[in-house]
Amino acid sequence: MPERLSVRPCSVGDATTLRALRLEALRDTPDAFGSTYGEASKWPMRRWVAMATDFNYYLGEIDGTPAGIASGGWNERYADTHWLFGMFVTRAARGSGLADLLVEAVVAWARGLGADALYLHVTSSVTRAQHFYTRVGFAPTGEQITMDRDPSLQLITMVKHLAP
Repeated sequence: MPERLSVRPCSVGDATTLRALRLEALRDTPDAFGSTYGEASKWPMRRWVAMATDFNYYLGEIDGTPAGIASGGWNERYADTHWLFGMFVTRAARGSGLADLLVEAVVAWARGLGADALYLHVTSSVTRAQHFYTRVGFAPTGEQITMDRDPSLQLITMVKHLAP
């Protein structure tokens, strides 16, 4: 029987799930994120509740089981742009199509706000993620910046143009 994939906005009841998936992401690919497992594991539950309700997170599920997250937002360094942040799919869900649906949820959010492009930063050392983003229509802008929390890591800026 085929797996049923779904994506929906996070709500207050998803705070514990969001925490579990984000901590799994930080253990799985620590170089990919702006926070560390050590930091995030100490955050109080009220912070996770705020993230689930105020930070535009999307929860991806396979047959009702949480298996991925992504968020959309703004980057204060780049005025008037829309960004994909915090993308993660569990190892078991990779290749299922769930990651594509999570990206599409953030694309739909950006389009709904009138955006003509969606940006992201991907760590240069995480080539699996770079290949995925290229496959779903993102292209490097030519910009690379140093990650704030770890100056040894470089972030590649990518963009997906959202033509109607």
